[in-house]
Order: sequence, then C-alpha cells, then structure tokens
Amino acid sequence: MINGKEFLKAVDFIIKEKGVSEEVVFSSMELALVSAYRKHTGKSNGKAVIDKKTGEIHVYSYWIVVEDERCDEDGDLIMPADNEITLSEARLKDSSIQIGDTIQEEVTTEDFGRVAASTAKQVIIQKMREAERDSIMGEFGDKQDELLIGTVALEDPDNYYIDLGRVNGILPKKDIIPGEKIEMGSQIKVYVSKVDNNGKSLLVLLSRTHYGFIKRLFELEIPELSDGTLLLYSVAREAGSRSKVAVYSNHPKVDPIGACIGEKGSRIARIMEEVHGEKIDIIKYDKDPSVFIENALSPAKNLKVVITDPKKQEALVITDQANFSLAIGKKGQNAKLASRLTHYKIDIKTIEQASEYGIYFRD
Repeated sequence: MINGKEFLKAVDFIIKEKGVSEEVVFSSMELALVSAYRKHTGKSNGKAVIDKKTGEIHVYSYWIVVEDERCDEDGDLIMPADNEITLSEARLKDSSIQIGDTIQEEVTTEDFGRVAASTAKQVIIQKMREAERDSIMGEFGDKQDELLIGTVALEDPDNYYIDLGRVNGILPKKDIIPGEKIEMGSQIKVYVSKVDNNGKSLLVLLSRTHYGFIKRLFELEIPELSDGTLLLYSVAREAGSRSKVAVYSNHPKVDPIGACIGEKGSRIARIMEEVHGEKIDIIKYDKDPSVFIENALSPAKNLKVVITDPKKQEALVITDQANFSLAIGKKGQNAKLASRLTHYKIDIKTIEQASEYGIYFRD
C-alpha cells in the first residue's frame, strides 16, 4: 500500500514544480488507478478514491444492482455488464439490498502487479504533462505580440533558446538584429511573434527584428503612450538599418515627436541602444493622407503629394532633383518604409519626369 504521507509530499512537489492544481493531481492519480484496475482485471467496474487530507488510497470494485432477468425489445435476455450484479447475487452479500443500489468491495492495490503499476505510471505522466501544458498555456497564451525579458539559456546552429521562466522560447538566429552578439546567460528583451499550442509542446516563437519589437520598446520607454496621451499609429522597419514610427497626439499642447525623443534625446537614445544604433525616424501622423505621406518621406523636403486613387490607396509624389534621392533612399529603402508606414503605394517622380506625363509641380 502506498504511504499516505509520502504520497501527499509527492503531490505537493508536483503542484509546486509543475504549477498544476491539486485537483488535477488527485483526479489524474484516481484515473491512473482505475486504468491499472482495468488492465489487471480486464473489467471496467473499478473506482478509486484518494483522501486528500491523509493521502490514503482506496480502489474498489463496484456493481449496480439490477433485476435477475432483463430482456431487450426483441425479448432476448440481457446479460449483466461488468459493473452490474443481479439482485439475487447481491442479496447473498447483503439481504437488505435493493435494485438500483450499489455494492462495492475494496481491492488490494498490491494485487495489480507490475503491468498494472506501469499503466498507472504512464497515465499519471501523461496527465501531468497535459496539466502542465495547460497551465503554461494559461500563463503564456495571451503573451503573443508582447515584449518579454528572458535569459539566454541554450544555442544550436539555427536558434537561441530563451528561458522565460516555465518555458524556453525559440529565438531564430535569422530574427536577431543584424550584427548583434548574443551572449549565453545574458538577459535579453524579446518580442513574442507566435504562441502555438497545437504540437506536442507549447511553442513560443520570439523575434528581435519584428516591427512589433520597436512598437513595444516605444511603449516601454514613453509613458505618454501607455496613458493614452500619445497614440502610435504604425511602424515600418528594416531591422538593423532603419525604422519609421508614426505617432500623434489628441492633446494640442503635447508635441508627439518631442515626447518620443525625450529630454536631450534620452528616450529615443535608450530605444536605439536596445536595437544597436538602428536609425529611427519619428513621423507625425496626419489624417490627411497627402500630409502623412509627405511626413513619412522625411528627410526629403519640398514634396508635392497627389492622391491618385483613394480606394486603391495610391499616391504620386513629385519632388525636385535635390530631394529625389532622399525621398527614394538608398536602395529604395526610404520610399519602401514610407509606403509600409502609410499603407499607400507611392510613386515618386522628379519635376521633369512628371512633366512628361503632363503633371506639373505648382507651389
């Protein structure tokens, strides 16, 4: 017989170690004992009861009392099931028994044998894994798109594994900022790009290149974004090179760009330090798409923006030769990021190019 005190100690250890509830542990153990009974006897009339205060375990065979003879609709005799006993048989055990009552007899757990004990062990392990997984999912299921801090625990050729407490998140090496060095044992900020509970174990996929990483860093460093004084409209990013962040304020006395930069550039400096000097353009959002697009193409100036198709969100930008290369950016980066930021397809032309299409730049 299992020692009750030792069993309760084991239960307490599982609760603390795996983070599962007492109810789950006891119900899993009872289910395991019933499975062991079925394996040992070949019958399905087993019942297990565990005293939660003493840890004492009892396994019973039980039967429901039925009529001596029962027939189906065709008049055929119905034989008693594993968990049924006829009234006449039951009264040999208890003369006062009635139809519908239940009889139970305790089974000695030692009689289960090694095979049955192994079955119980397998059920318990499976249930504990399921319970632990559900518990972890409850903790991390709502963490997708959030910023977390973890410890770099392991590395393989393709990934870093970040200790987040009860689970290791996977940070693919392709999702670290180009040029950054990740040191074992160091603490690191990571963006949760995906939480997947469909496989054998919970998958928490991490990134430091996702545009959401920049968004969460801004929210972390700039209190006005948390309290609603400032609003972050959109983010466009090429990790390791440049990001554009569009912000605005409904408070006329609050400068959204100045608030993001901070006193002597302190706020934006902390964000840039986290992304290893990646350039960050803070753009003022405007409800007028032509003004927003003009702002988004910073540092280019002297631009004329024409919304050519509002439904398809297409725009033409006309600029002088001096600002044309700034608007396009190196390898088209500035225009590409501005397009992502504004959600507009942007066609940029010089004044001379536009005139060939009959479009003229007028101040």
